[in-house]
Amino acid sequence: MASVSTSTPPSGVTMLDEKKDGPLTVPLATPPETSTPVANPPLTAEQQSKYDWLLETVKGWAEVPSANGKNGPLTDNEKMWLTKECLLRYLRATKWHEKEAEKRLLETLTWRRDYGVDDLTADYIGPENETGKQVIVGFDKQGRPCHYLNPGRQNTEVTPRQVQHMVFMLERGIDLIPAKQEKICLLIDFKTGAKRTNTAPGIGQGREVLHILQAHYPERLGRALIVNGETSNEHERVTQTNKGITVPWVVWGFFKLISPFIDPLTTEKLKFNEDLTQYVTPEQLAKDIKGGQLPFEYDHSVYWPALMKLSDQRRAERRQRWEAGGKMIGESEDYLKDLAPHGVAGGNAEEQKTTAGN
Repeated sequence: MASVSTSTPPSGVTMLDEKKDGPLTVPLATPPETSTPVANPPLTAEQQSKYDWLLETVKGWAEVPSANGKNGPLTDNEKMWLTKECLLRYLRATKWHEKEAEKRLLETLTWRRDYGVDDLTADYIGPENETGKQVIVGFDKQGRPCHYLNPGRQNTEVTPRQVQHMVFMLERGIDLIPAKQEKICLLIDFKTGAKRTNTAPGIGQGREVLHILQAHYPERLGRALIVNGETSNEHERVTQTNKGITVPWVVWGFFKLISPFIDPLTTEKLKFNEDLTQYVTPEQLAKDIKGGQLPFEYDHSVYWPALMKLSDQRRAERRQRWEAGGKMIGESEDYLKDLAPHGVAGGNAEEQKTTAGN
């Protein structure tokens, strides 16, 4: 792995490895202590009953169906994915229709198998990110990882790997979600790159990504902050009259075309060309975004292995705790993230590990 070079960290910033001879080139490991996660309200008696039904139903699944011949019993990875909070996310996404939540959960497990989510590797995806067109760095004010999309840095032609790249990075962002938090913050910068001027994805690709996000990552988007940078061609700008801001026509055209496919709840989370420091403190916002002070610069040879190392570490730690807790379906994510002292089976991790060993 290449050596990590970082600058002196801003207040409240935790680096992976601190050196003070250059800009930040690695992900930030933890959100600042000033982050204020928004807690979900306690379950009502009816909601608890629906959750209990869904949990027992999922525990009884004999196998996961597949269109590609991959059907079979739940794997350990799938059981660990089926946390308490995961089941609740699907219940909230289906407005607490427990049978619809069950249907969607099983559809997602089938999709994850058939799509090969767990089989996507850093080596395979790496060429897509050599220019830093997707970066996870910093946290918003609620402690959500900031996932930057920079379509102006597009470096590849349209292939299935471009969408796989998005899925791969979403999974890495989820790995970095801290305790007491379930969502990520997307920051989409549509400013044009040096070689490409049409930075919006194709409509077909946009629909595919939206379908994946809405069908298989429900309740994972906390907010999408969309900024557009500068464009030298005034004919390629239109005015959003109600806010008095200008936006490249290609951006509005893209969102206009895909808007019928965007869930209304997702639409409410989209923020266009607002002051992003309302949502992300300047110290956590990349400096190339207006108002940002985080001195991040993308160096693929450093950032990519550092992100993989941090992601792998988080996954290994959570796997160890899940196994110590008894490999439970419906395990608590706060326990897996080392916030709660014990899992849903009760007792602390060391006691559970000893019991499992006996």
